[in-house]
Amino acid sequence: MKTRFKKGAKIFDIVVTAVGGTLSVGVMLYAVFHFGLADVWPELVLNMFYIACLAMIWMYFFNYRITTHQFNYWCSVSVGMTVLLRDILFAPPLAYYALHLSCLTLSVLLLCTLTFFYARKNWKSYTKRNLWAICIIDMLIASLYNLDIYLEPINEYTDYLLTEIWIRPTITYGLVACFVTETEKLSTKES
Repeated sequence: MKTRFKKGAKIFDIVVTAVGGTLSVGVMLYAVFHFGLADVWPELVLNMFYIACLAMIWMYFFNYRITTHQFNYWCSVSVGMTVLLRDILFAPPLAYYALHLSCLTLSVLLLCTLTFFYARKNWKSYTKRNLWAICIIDMLIASLYNLDIYLEPINEYTDYLLTEIWIRPTITYGLVACFVTETEKLSTKES
């Protein structure tokens, strides 16, 4: 099969994202079946969006029936829905109010940057710095959630929560890696 990317570093970025995301989603699906659907059904909903993103990353990587615009739009919608559901509408209770407020603020900022950079018509005009800002904001949110988990008492859900927190930043990293390549192609054509 023909891949969209030719550079080894880009291929490595996408493969690491896809493999890491797939393993993480697999662990979370196991958690849904282990703890029961009644306790962790929101994780199943989030995992459907994550699986959709991973499938689109693989389709985009292998140049299979998905255009750059479709990939851009649907991955943005899927990641945005996970931000809206997990971090804004159904935000988990955190140990400290300052952590909760920080995560909520960063989540709203992430949703705004996704909307601004990915949903606009001239989406090829954004820079690498704009793209990496999305990934960095998502990693900051995950780091704050990670800190909160370590501040609270450890229980049977802790390992699964630590896995779930880092799925979206992994996927966001893959999306950014794909789009950085698109901006590189655009700047090469303009030169």
